[in-house]
Amino acid sequence: MARSRSKSSSRLNRDAEKLVSLSLSLNGSGSRVEDLFWERELAALLEKLMHGGQDATIEAALETLYQRNAGAYEILVEQAETLSESITLQKDGQDHDVLLIVAPVVAWTRFSIPHGPIRADLQAALQAHLHGHILAGEARLALAPDLYSIDQMPRSFSATRQWLARLGAQALELPLPRTAPVETEVANLLADTRYVVGAVAVPQGAPVFRWQENPGKPDPTRESCLAQWVAQATPLFADLLPGCGFECLLPDAYYVNNREADRRVRPLSLRASVAWLEATLDLEPDQLRAVIAACGETEVEEYRIGFTQRHSNDVLYGCAWPLFGRDDDNPDMPAIDLIADLLRELGVTDLRKLSGLLPMEFCDDCGAPYFPNPLGELVHAEPPEDVDPTPVHFH
Repeated sequence: MARSRSKSSSRLNRDAEKLVSLSLSLNGSGSRVEDLFWERELAALLEKLMHGGQDATIEAALETLYQRNAGAYEILVEQAETLSESITLQKDGQDHDVLLIVAPVVAWTRFSIPHGPIRADLQAALQAHLHGHILAGEARLALAPDLYSIDQMPRSFSATRQWLARLGAQALELPLPRTAPVETEVANLLADTRYVVGAVAVPQGAPVFRWQENPGKPDPTRESCLAQWVAQATPLFADLLPGCGFECLLPDAYYVNNREADRRVRPLSLRASVAWLEATLDLEPDQLRAVIAACGETEVEEYRIGFTQRHSNDVLYGCAWPLFGRDDDNPDMPAIDLIADLLRELGVTDLRKLSGLLPMEFCDDCGAPYFPNPLGELVHAEPPEDVDPTPVHFH
């Protein structure tokens, strides 16, 4: 899940200034003892802000640190994510660690990727296999009832923490806090991620995952747990995702797994785009041209790829390759070169790499991103009039 940075005002409020100061202090700490002091101070303030739904204050501090100090920015992101994906709840006088987890499935298709309610029998089977192959023996688990798109996931730290609190209470059979339902439109993409979401509760200090249960011993490992999960969960996801190819990722903590899924879906988006153009417009890959442009405000935030026919400037389709942090565009293998290599592997040999940085422009009417044409312009992708670019449901 890419971190979207909101614009901060030129003047920070008192809490935002304190977040900035505490993050800089923690970044400059010279010992673990001092680290723990600043972490406690930072956690107390973040928990207060999340409890009050004051996400704008956190985002303002993050934007300021992004401009001023990369190390302190990463610290504040990590602390905010940790406190929104993990909490402590008490059951029968005993404290429990509660962690929000996701089991992502990266899917691609020529049709529409399903989302929504999971049948009771499939949910029970997923829960059984999570207990059998992923979670530690003492873990209690509550699964959310739907297969989610990223568009349906919480957009703020406080909303994520509220979601976790409700699922965690369910896992421990505690009274459920109230949450307001949110209706969100889901984008129809040719390659996207779907998530099974749950909360895991264990006695405080106990292992959460199976690979934590035997420290210092070779088994089980993340890799062996993933292999067992893939073997058992694949038939279940085939039922949930008809007409789709898909890849199961290892169930893990909320934020790290969202980012891993985002990375894994990028090359699949290229593959699905070329396959859709070939199947829908009857265009072989060597009849296509791909135009790659870096887009962002002051630095590259994503690459956008516009597809045209050879000898034409009309963009028929497009896809994006978002970047997740400063280190995602490796100087030894720049993302633009990786994108070009993947397109060549798919048979698209007419490639244009635009120089410079283009703005992140979107259509005012429909909100769709604009994609580059060979003239260096960002335009609306327009397939032929007799072609509907919206993926249809599989029947």
